[in-house]
Amino acid sequence: MAPRVAPRPSSTHRLCVRILLASFLAAHRLVASCSASFFSFFPAAARRHDYRDALAKSILFFEGQRSGRLPPGQRASWRGDSGVSDGAAAGVDLEGGYYDAGDNVKFGFPMAFTTTMLAWSVIEFGGDMPRDERRHAAGAVRWATDYLLKTLAHPGVIFLQASAPHCIGGTVALVHVAETLG
Repeated sequence: MAPRVAPRPSSTHRLCVRILLASFLAAHRLVASCSASFFSFFPAAARRHDYRDALAKSILFFEGQRSGRLPPGQRASWRGDSGVSDGAAAGVDLEGGYYDAGDNVKFGFPMAFTTTMLAWSVIEFGGDMPRDERRHAAGAVRWATDYLLKTLAHPGVIFLQASAPHCIGGTVALVHVAETLG
């Protein structure tokens, strides 16, 4: 039996990836050039808030929204594994990622945006973060990107939504890229 060769991505797919990368790089340069002056606009009282504590709590919030088999270092100890069979009805593995708004639904585009902003923040301000928080933030980004890569693992298809069986009938929403963009 001959080994199965993965199909080559379409030119539309390659173009979309290039546009996303170019947008990210352009945005990163823009923020890098103006972020130092950005904080000078805040009044002195606002700068006295404990942003390290706020950041630590927001990263902990991400851990509380995790879907899938949770890692041993999970700090939200009240959480258990969930959504371990997401995508099974459609024959795909969509375990992982983050729930949106506490409703046991994972939406691809909001998660991609949130992950981009989190990653961007870590790139921009990670040097100012305590080492443990930077490690937790990197884990939060990795948790989302591992899931998002699964949503793109099948040529010509993007899975946009996954939900628990009791939410919206346990749906898996997908887009056939070839039909929509090609």
